[in-house]
Amino acid sequence: MQRVMIIGQPGSGKSTLARKLGERTGLPVVHIDTIHWQPGWVERSRDEKTRLCHEVEARERWIFEGGHSTTWNNRLARADMLIWIDRSAPLRFWRVLLRTALNRGRSRPDLPDDCPELLANLPEFFRFMWRTKTSSREAMKRFVATAPSGCRVVCLRSNRDTEVFLASLGAQPDQAVQGH
Repeated sequence: MQRVMIIGQPGSGKSTLARKLGERTGLPVVHIDTIHWQPGWVERSRDEKTRLCHEVEARERWIFEGGHSTTWNNRLARADMLIWIDRSAPLRFWRVLLRTALNRGRSRPDLPDDCPELLANLPEFFRFMWRTKTSSREAMKRFVATAPSGCRVVCLRSNRDTEVFLASLGAQPDQAVQGH
């Protein structure tokens, strides 16, 4: 396991899993939000995001979590593991609310500096989550089906699935993953 791609909808647990997986494996972790946003919640241009994603994807070792789906095919072609976190909409909405409240006024570890969580941003983000909850899940389901045979696919649908998956990993960096 050298290159791990993690996808899922907002609030599914991508960043948390990426951090835990990075700690377990020693692989460097890249959060898409550090590519998507610059300090002060300034969004990068689409071309700049694509360029930065391709730079990460070209590296020999990574855990890359999150979107910018225009680069997903390239990322998947390089990945040896694809993890899809498929969690229910109510849970995801609750998690986004909770993380916003708990980090209010501060930047989360998976965001650039000076990107504080603001309760005022929640209504717009919740509208986005609501509008895309079905179409985004279906797109991810179709995408996962395109994984090449050499890429291990893991679908995590519960906290228990995630615990079992993490427990199946060896304690040493770069150790091969056992079956799930």
